[in-house]
Amino acid sequence: MDISPIVPRHRQVVQAYGDGAFRISGVQHAGSVIVMPETVHAWSGEVSEQGLAVILDAAETIDILLVGGGPSMAPIPAALRQTLRAHGIVPEPMDTGAGCRTYNVLMAEDRHVAAALVAV
Repeated sequence: MDISPIVPRHRQVVQAYGDGAFRISGVQHAGSVIVMPETVHAWSGEVSEQGLAVILDAAETIDILLVGGGPSMAPIPAALRQTLRAHGIVPEPMDTGAGCRTYNVLMAEDRHVAAALVAV
């Protein structure tokens, strides 16, 4: 019995991560990424307003931002947390692996989620 969620074809699914890259919906992405249900962007890994500008630009379509900080969870600076919340986005720090898994689950549930993932 197949219990995997049915994910629409146009949705971005994180299939693998490691060796400094991600495989998302069959496409290899070197380095850190920001992934949203319909798009993937290269990311500097900078956890700041400037580094997450693509998230702020899409704030009306994002409720939750998962921040995968690499092999371990990294705190999100207080000022950035406040800025994100002012835009209606709840930031959730975690390690990159947890960020990939959580993003896939929330995206499959059709939640308004994005993930900023540091390559490991």
